[in-house]
This record gives sequence, structure tokens and C-alpha cells, in this order.
Amino acid sequence: MQNQKKTNKELLAKGVKTLVMALGAIALGPVIVYNAFMNKDHPWFLVVLIPGVLIMFLAIFLILKGLNLMLKSFFD
Repeated sequence: MQNQKKTNKELLAKGVKTLVMALGAIALGPVIVYNAFMNKDHPWFLVVLIPGVLIMFLAIFLILKGLNLMLKSFFD
């Protein structure tokens, strides 16, 4: 019988934690961008818009990193 590889539970937990953190960024980023576009005439428009867009990119990064960690825990 072949050696069965086991799931690395620590790495899996780390990937799940990363995805949970991404959930916050998924919710927060579009809210900030929406509020920025509702106040286009306000002098702080760009000050609010830029962090909102950065948070959305952070969400994408965290999703990819979390999925990568989870896949590594299954297949490595």
C-alpha cells in the first residue's frame, strides 16, 4: 500500500484565517469606495478613494494567499 499523504492542519488553519481576514476587506473596501463616489465634490474625495481601492486590492491578495495556503496543505 502506498504512503497516504496527510493534510497539514496547521497550514490549513492558517489559510482559513487568511480567508476570514479577507472577508473584512471584501466588505470594507467597496463601502469606502462607494462613500467616496457619493461625495465627489468633497475636498477629501481622493483621500477616501485611494485607501478604499487599496483595501479592495488587499482583499484580492488575501483571497489568493489563503487559497494558495489551503492548496499547499492538501497537496504538499
